[in-house]
Amino acid sequence: MKIAILGLAQTGKKTLFTLLTGRPVPANRKPGEAVEGTAPIHDSRVDALKNLYQPEKTAYAENQFVLCPDITDGGTSRLWMDPARRCDLLCLVIRSFDSPDIFHPAGSVDPERDREMIETELLLADMQLVETRLQRIAKEKRGGQTTEQVLEEQILQRFNSALEDEKFLSTVTLEPHEEKLIRSLDLVTRTPLLFAYNVSEDDIGKDFGADVFSISCAIESEIAAIDNDEERLEFMAAMGITQPSLDRINSALYDALGLMSFYTSGKDECRAWTIRKGSSAPVAGGKIHSDIERGFIRVEVMKYEDLMAAGSEQGVKQAGKMQLHGKDYVIEDGDICHFLFNV
Repeated sequence: MKIAILGLAQTGKKTLFTLLTGRPVPANRKPGEAVEGTAPIHDSRVDALKNLYQPEKTAYAENQFVLCPDITDGGTSRLWMDPARRCDLLCLVIRSFDSPDIFHPAGSVDPERDREMIETELLLADMQLVETRLQRIAKEKRGGQTTEQVLEEQILQRFNSALEDEKFLSTVTLEPHEEKLIRSLDLVTRTPLLFAYNVSEDDIGKDFGADVFSISCAIESEIAAIDNDEERLEFMAAMGITQPSLDRINSALYDALGLMSFYTSGKDECRAWTIRKGSSAPVAGGKIHSDIERGFIRVEVMKYEDLMAAGSEQGVKQAGKMQLHGKDYVIEDGDICHFLFNV
């Protein structure tokens, strides 16, 4: 999955990007240039499988992050827009810390004001795109319209009405065949959102609302710089942090995208795979290789908790908890799968 990191200038976006990916933002980064990096998702279940199987290779799931150019108030070029449109989720970084050493483009720190401004810019970006597409359709339909073109125009008119009412397009319900017609437009307000408030030390753990994740990038940078595990845990305890925020933000991103993990395990490799919640067994197998989905026969499933309790695959079988399922089985979070297929 590809996740856009977006926000105003001086919010901590570059620090968050580096914390997540381990990649410093190039000093010679050009104005308006997006930077990409990959972040492995730490998963304690992968660690436990590794300890049990002692495999030759261990692989965590990964997220692809895109550090977009700054959003500017009333901007006309909107350089952030193109890279953001190509992403599966927008992580909007909001500054909620004050510092005399770091200026704020608006002159003062006000998270709610900044959030409203960013939401307005997202609405305007989609409004511009929808209006442009409607103008093009108006020219094209002089020669007649297909049924699909008529439907697309109707959908876009519904979108335009919603945007004029300052409503995100995610509030407009579409049927699957309608969604297919407008998917190529990559409308940002139909993209899942997660607001990340970059807070001060005093606000660590503060509740900012259901759709907000809070993180102190400054403190997380200090945690990441501590090499000694014991010292790192002591520092976290002193700050009242029970789990690194980077682990929590990846969980929040998964929730926002409706994702979950299943696993494959053995002596050769233990690995986490990412799928959407509600995916069938063949679709999950297709994440590993297209041949598995195409030639799916059945899947052998162990529940993670059953394996940990039994201590071995043999123990799971002896307990009668090894399951065999067909193509209609819906994979559950934490399933450990062995796929049988033939092509």
